[in-house]
Amino acid sequence: MTVQRALRDLTSLGLIESRPGVGTFVRAVRTARPVDYGWQTAALRAPRSRIQAVSAAMRSAPNDVIALHSGYPDRELLPERLVRAALARAARSDTALSRPPVAGLPELQSWFAQELASSSPVGVAPPTPSDVVVLPGSQSGLSSVFRALGAGGQPVLMESPTYWGAITAAAQAGVRVVPVPAGPDGPDPAELDRAFADTGARLFYAQPTYANPTGAQWTAERAGQVLDVVRHHGAFLVEDDWAHDFGISSSPRPVAAQDDGGHVVYLRSLTKSVSPALRIAAVIARGPARDRILADRSAESMYVSGLLQAAALDVVSQPAWQTHLRGVREQLRARRDLLVDSLREHAPSVHVDLVPPGGLNLWARLPDATDLDHLAQQCERAGLLIAPGAEWFPAEPAGAFVRLNYSGPNPAAFPVGVRILGRALGQLRS
Repeated sequence: MTVQRALRDLTSLGLIESRPGVGTFVRAVRTARPVDYGWQTAALRAPRSRIQAVSAAMRSAPNDVIALHSGYPDRELLPERLVRAALARAARSDTALSRPPVAGLPELQSWFAQELASSSPVGVAPPTPSDVVVLPGSQSGLSSVFRALGAGGQPVLMESPTYWGAITAAAQAGVRVVPVPAGPDGPDPAELDRAFADTGARLFYAQPTYANPTGAQWTAERAGQVLDVVRHHGAFLVEDDWAHDFGISSSPRPVAAQDDGGHVVYLRSLTKSVSPALRIAAVIARGPARDRILADRSAESMYVSGLLQAAALDVVSQPAWQTHLRGVREQLRARRDLLVDSLREHAPSVHVDLVPPGGLNLWARLPDATDLDHLAQQCERAGLLIAPGAEWFPAEPAGAFVRLNYSGPNPAAFPVGVRILGRALGQLRS
C-alpha cells in the first residue's frame, strides 16, 4: 500500500509515468523552450480600461501565517451543518437536473423580496418577487447594473473609500468613476448634490450598512437626505447590502426599504454569510431598470444554478439560521474587540477612528508617508498578511490606510499579528 501511494504521489508530481503492459518509468526531462506571445499585442490592441490585478484580499493564505487580509469570514463563522444538509437535499431534488427560470427560483425570489419588505415602513409599497433577479454572486450583479444603467463612458458616483470590487466592475463596464468623500455617517448630502450637478451622473454606488472597508453605517437621517438628493436628480442609488447578516452593535437599515419609486437598486448577498461555495445574491429593482438588468444577466450567464439556489434557500429557511446569526454576532463582537485592544496595546501608531457596528473589517490609518507596499512585504516575511488600503480608493488615496479583517482564522493570534505590524512600522520609521 505504501509503494502504491508513493507511485501515485510521484505520478501526480510528473516525475514518473506508467505505460500499461510495459512498466513504470522515470519521466524524461523536457527543456521548455521560451514562447513568444508578442504577436498578441498587435491582435489585442490597447485595453478599453485598466482592470486591476486580483485584490490582496483575495489571496490564499498558507496555514502558518496570520491572515488579517482576507475579505471572507472563517469557516467557524459559517453554518457548516446547515450548508452540508442543504446541498444533500438539493442534490436529491429536481433542481439537480432541471433548468431554473432566468430570474431565479420563485421561492428564492419571494424570500429576498420578503427580507426587504420586512424593513419597509407603513406607506411604502414593499417589493414583489417579480422585482427580484437572482445572481451568481453580487460581483456579477454590480457589473450588470453598471452596464445596464450606465452607458459606456458615463460617470458613476462612488463613496471614497469604497469596495475595490465595485471599482473593478465599473472599469469593466466602461463607466467613469467620480469619488465622493464619505465619513462615518455617510456622504455629505451637499457634496453629493454638487457631484450630481457637476457631472450629470445618474448612478451613485454606496454601501450604507457596514461599508467595506470602513465599517460605517449611515444614520437614518443621513439615508433620508441622500435619498432626497438622488430623487431630486432623477438618479439611481445602487445600494450594496453585502454585510446585512453581520451586525454587531446595530441592525441593518436598508435604504431601499424607504423607496418605492424605483430610485434604489438593491443588492443583497448570501455568499459571505452562508458559504463562499454558494455564490448566491439578488438584485431588487423596479420598473424598466429591472428589465434591463435581467436582460444583461441573461446575456451574461443565462441563469443561475438551480442546485445552488435551492441549497441557499434551504439554509436561510431553517429555524437554525437565525440562531446561527445570533451566535455569529457575538463571535464577531469578541473578535473585533480583541483586534481593537491589540492595536491599542501593541501598535499605538495605528489609529482606528471608527469601531464598526458591524461588518468584518477594521479600517486603520497609519502614520503619514508610510510605504504600504514595503510594509506589507515586511509583515509577510514575518508571517502576517495585511491588505494595503490604496485599492479601496477610486482616485488617489486620502492617506496611508490598511484594512484588517477580524473574521479570519485563528483570532487567538491577533495580538501576535499586531505586534508584527507594530514592529514593521517601527522599522520603517527608524
